[in-house]
Amino acid sequence: MIDSKQIAVAITGASGAPYSKRLLEVVLNSGLTVHLMISAAGRIVLADELDWKLPSRASDIHQQLVSEFACKPEQLQVYGEQQWTSPLASGSHHVKTMIVCPCTMGTLSSIACGSSDNLINRAADVMIKENRKLILVPREAPFSAIHLENMLKLARIGVCILPPNPGFYFKPTHLSDIVDFVVARILDQAQIEHTIAPRWGE
Repeated sequence: MIDSKQIAVAITGASGAPYSKRLLEVVLNSGLTVHLMISAAGRIVLADELDWKLPSRASDIHQQLVSEFACKPEQLQVYGEQQWTSPLASGSHHVKTMIVCPCTMGTLSSIACGSSDNLINRAADVMIKENRKLILVPREAPFSAIHLENMLKLARIGVCILPPNPGFYFKPTHLSDIVDFVVARILDQAQIEHTIAPRWGE
């Protein structure tokens, strides 16, 4: 049975670390159980863009994030890139939605081709084959024809392609306002209640 109180989040090596960290913070604060996957390149980008240095071992990442976000230990599950024993590697798991934020073009290509050479790609493949919600936040500029073709291929089978393009109609005054705008759009697609950003007309 699908459990709407569980969500999978993957962080890959594209630029966009502020989105990833804020997304984790909001989702954990909402009380959901998060199944987290971070690629080696993702950890490098987190350290480079936010000076947010995470260890390589999944158990050590778990310990650090539980302390940093003040969440319950059982609320966060962290998996290694090749941890094939993860529930996410099988369609029998209960997770309803998976978010890849940010999503590299390499990861997007692997998902579009059905490649499952690491847990992130396999988990995304499972979401597609089980007709569950998969949200990709591709961060690249400009997009090549290959990138666009891969995104179109995935969009046609129901994958949500959500580039982190902020709006400015709400007149943001801080970088955090722009980050929250993008994260709010991701949360909307994941059907997670939030109040972190204003809506049009409010």
